[in-house]
Amino acid sequence: MVDEVRLESPAQAVVRAAGGSGLLMIGRRRHRAALAPRLGPVVQSAVHHARCPVAVIPHE
Repeated sequence: MVDEVRLESPAQAVVRAAGGSGLLMIGRRRHRAALAPRLGPVVQSAVHHARCPVAVIPHE
């Protein structure tokens, strides 16, 4: 059952959901291209805007 529906970006949703957390753990995909960005937009937003420590876990 859905209690609430919000229309917002995934990056904003993750940062908002982590508001009262002690640690946000977020995964990132491995990019194969040498010139590809190291972090995606959701991880980038979490690292810069979350109010708690953020652990970025690379995909193996």
